[in-house]
Amino acid sequence: MTEDDIRRLRQNITRHPDGTFHFPEIYGAGWDDLYIGDRVKLGHAFLNAVRAGHFPGVNDSGMKKKGGRIYIKSGTSDTGD
Repeated sequence: MTEDDIRRLRQNITRHPDGTFHFPEIYGAGWDDLYIGDRVKLGHAFLNAVRAGHFPGVNDSGMKKKGGRIYIKSGTSDTGD
């Protein structure tokens, strides 16, 4: 995941309300147009970035539902920019 990807996703996360979400909600437009393999790679890269702390206020719930991992956003105040 590039720094530009992380910056764009941080902006999308900032606009997203606190609570649970699936990665495609944060990825935004074009998600459904990606090949399944690309979606899997991007989803895994996002999980790794969350675990590495690149998205303050976002945590992996450790659960999956409706075909995807559930993340939790709680009070992101620092976007890292």
